[in-house]
Amino acid sequence: MTKDLLESAHEFENMTLSRMSTSDRVAASREAKRLILAINEVYKKTKDNKLMDLMKRLTEKKRKIEKRLKGNPLT
Repeated sequence: MTKDLLESAHEFENMTLSRMSTSDRVAASREAKRLILAINEVYKKTKDNKLMDLMKRLTEKKRKIEKRLKGNPLT
């Protein structure tokens, strides 16, 4: 299970964000959340710092996606 999870996480991490539709961004954000929570469950048991680093990178990518979804407020 963890091997599949890590492969999915690395695929997501290497995915490009350009030319995504809004629905693609929503799906990507949900996928990121799912991956982060699943990796966190494994991390709780193993306390492996590599998993923590992976979660941090995925969280950063998720924030970028969500920032784009929310858009820039008009001034």
